[in-house]
Amino acid sequence: MATEPIKLNRAFYQDPHGVYAALRAEGPVRTAMLYRGLQVWLVSRYAEAKALLADPRLSKDGARALELFPEGTAGALASSLSAHMLTSDPPDHTRLRTLVNKAFTARTVARLRPRIEQITDALLDDMADAGSVDLMESYAFPLPIAVICELLGVPGSDRDKFRAWSSPFVAAASEAEMRVAHEELTAYLTALVDRKRTAPGDDLLSELVQVSDEGDRLSQDEVVSMAFLLLVAGHETTVNLISNGVLALLDDPGQMAALRADPSLLPNAVEEFLRFDGPINIATVRFTTEPVLVGDVEIPADQFVMISLLSANRDADRFPAPDRLDITRPGGGHLAFGHGIHYCLGAPLARLEAEIALGRLLDRFPALELGAERAGLEWRISTLIRGLHTLPVRVR
Repeated sequence: MATEPIKLNRAFYQDPHGVYAALRAEGPVRTAMLYRGLQVWLVSRYAEAKALLADPRLSKDGARALELFPEGTAGALASSLSAHMLTSDPPDHTRLRTLVNKAFTARTVARLRPRIEQITDALLDDMADAGSVDLMESYAFPLPIAVICELLGVPGSDRDKFRAWSSPFVAAASEAEMRVAHEELTAYLTALVDRKRTAPGDDLLSELVQVSDEGDRLSQDEVVSMAFLLLVAGHETTVNLISNGVLALLDDPGQMAALRADPSLLPNAVEEFLRFDGPINIATVRFTTEPVLVGDVEIPADQFVMISLLSANRDADRFPAPDRLDITRPGGGHLAFGHGIHYCLGAPLARLEAEIALGRLLDRFPALELGAERAGLEWRISTLIRGLHTLPVRVR
């Protein structure tokens, strides 16, 4: 095993798949240096990634993790908004997750289909009028943010603010940008929670406030941080699932033609988009509570472990011809939504939104094509998110 940490620099974010292929060939785990100067253990192979995602020896306790970060390297985790169920272990995690589970069951999500279709069709109408658009700005972002805001009870007039507010929490940002986003978002969500307390509506955030008031099971800070998690995670993942899926099809006209010819393949195609170039690059941070053996490498206690979902999903030991997009590939098995107790709560909603968004886009625009040079597309600088800055397309 190489002793020098691999540097996850700007070139890595533009082509992580090439880097990950080399890492998997070398072994299941390797030390890496993040852009903030934090050294971590990076897991790249599927079997080890899946096992570690469910390993109780890897903790997600945010308060304890903050003690392990060298000064100036904690990033978004240092924000009080990050004290939510993704940065907690049982029993706190169990309590918090139970409160929102019912909002994201497959049956509950299925009831949202008519409204998602309505929002989608309105966005497609606007795209048709424009002729050429940035798919991120015109479609991939506004659909998921509209859905999650309606589900939570966020006023429609405030939706666009969340893109600017959430970006510093999931991508490279200066300390000043992070501080401004933290302060403005905390103030907004605190005021929103207070309004739900005095004038509740038929929405998830009102339900969480009511549970907090009646059963004392969620503190004010917990309600605010839960709202933050649901808003950010509830749109960022789906934004990039939609856009990465569209790009994958634009790169492979044969697969696009096959999907147009047989729309019944859509659910399976969404699973393949999740596997092939999913919206999450590296899962949120974990640390070892005791020495953990990964392959023939022992990771000491109190070390940060980063698990690459993107790399695991291209592991040839699990997926034959992993670098080839195949919408008929047997679905399932990918780790795009994680694994274990922290498996993505919003997975049913993300799948439904992607299925509707991609199916209706292809049906509406038979001449859909890339509106810029492929080599000129830029990916966001983020260990967490695998997403484009822009995706110019022509729809006629």
